[in-house]
Amino acid sequence: MAVAVGAMAGLPSWASGWSKETIPAGKLLSVDQANSLTAMVETIIPKTDTPGAGELGVGNFVQKMVTDCYDSKTQANLSSGISQLEAQSMKRFGKSFADAGKDQKLQLLQDLEKSSDADQKAFFGLVKNLTIQGYMSSEYVMTNITHYEMVPARYHGCVPVTKG
Repeated sequence: MAVAVGAMAGLPSWASGWSKETIPAGKLLSVDQANSLTAMVETIIPKTDTPGAGELGVGNFVQKMVTDCYDSKTQANLSSGISQLEAQSMKRFGKSFADAGKDQKLQLLQDLEKSSDADQKAFFGLVKNLTIQGYMSSEYVMTNITHYEMVPARYHGCVPVTKG
C-alpha cells in the first residue's frame, strides 16, 4: 500500500492523459537535439494506422519527464547521448539522425542497445522506456486505442438471474 501511494505521489499529474498541446517544448535540449529526440521516438514507435510517437509529441514528454523527475546526471546523459547519436550518424551516413533513412536510424538504435558502454545503454533504455510510457499515457492512445475508463468495471445491482 505504501509503495502504491508513493508511486502515485511521485508521478506528476500531467503525466497521465497528456496531449501535444499541454506539454510545451522543453528547454533541456537544443533545437537540433530536440529534433533528433523526436526522430528517435518516432523510430521506436513509428506511424502505422495510428499516429507515431513523434507525431503525438512524445519527444517533448521525454524532455519534460527528464527535466522534472530525474537528477542532473541523467539530464546530462540524455543530452550527451543525443550528441553521440548525432556524431555516429554523421560519421556513418554523412547526415544527421533526423535526416537519416528509416533503416539507418534502426541500425543506429540497435547499435546503442547492444553497446558495451554503460552510459549509452542507460541513455537508450531511458529514452525507450519514457517513449513507451509517454505513448501509452498520451490522450490520443488513452481515448482512441485503450479506451481508458476512470473507474474500471461496473456494478449492476439489479440484474435478473437466469438459469443457464
